[in-house]
Amino acid sequence: MIMPNHEAPVIEYPGRAKALIEPADILSKKKPIPQRCVLCYFAEVIEGMVSQGAVPIGKLHGEGEAVKIYRVGKGTYATAICFPGIGAPFAAATLEELIAMGASKFVVCGGAGVLDGSIPAGKTIVPTWALRDEGTSYHYLPPSRTCRPHKKALEAIRKVCKIRKLDYLEGGTWTTDGVYRETRSAVRRRRAEGCLSVEMEAAALFAVARFRKVSLGQILYAGDDVSGPKWNHRRWNHLSETRRNLFDL
Repeated sequence: MIMPNHEAPVIEYPGRAKALIEPADILSKKKPIPQRCVLCYFAEVIEGMVSQGAVPIGKLHGEGEAVKIYRVGKGTYATAICFPGIGAPFAAATLEELIAMGASKFVVCGGAGVLDGSIPAGKTIVPTWALRDEGTSYHYLPPSRTCRPHKKALEAIRKVCKIRKLDYLEGGTWTTDGVYRETRSAVRRRRAEGCLSVEMEAAALFAVARFRKVSLGQILYAGDDVSGPKWNHRRWNHLSETRRNLFDL
């Protein structure tokens, strides 16, 4: 297949051709992990789970500190948990390797900025689609403006929210690599399109999951506010109870 040249190389979609480096090839000797996996962006929550008995079952090695994988539960209820790494490329690579090690049913929990200041800090947000304003997803899916979580994963999240009687919001999330390039005009455009939140990984994670044909959905909580004339931190990373509750969900 000859890819056409574009002014923006990121949209030169390579198709489903086998890559030179396939995760399954380099991780084939690793011990398999549970099918179920929670990707958790809250380091302190994972540390708390370790102190409560989460069992270390593997590591993903790179130049920096290894990504540690833990297991909670046994048998049918066994679930892997790990910190996926910040940013689309890191998170996508982590997801790739976890899939190669046997995981196939994922839920991601993390925080996000809000594009509407009326959304209170700590509010649960369930992304039903992600706007692809990053680069990684374009290496997994043909060029398009958005991508979506797996239908079954989304329905499972909705079901448990209903069981827990949790009030939550649904809508789009804006995934961007340019954390320091979120301008007022861009925020207005994304909000007009239906985006509730802004973060750095959802579109890439949705795309990798679809490419590898596994189930993945995401749960976010409302953190900082980027809707006003000035950034409002809202102490988003100090909402310890919210973060633990989202993980438990």
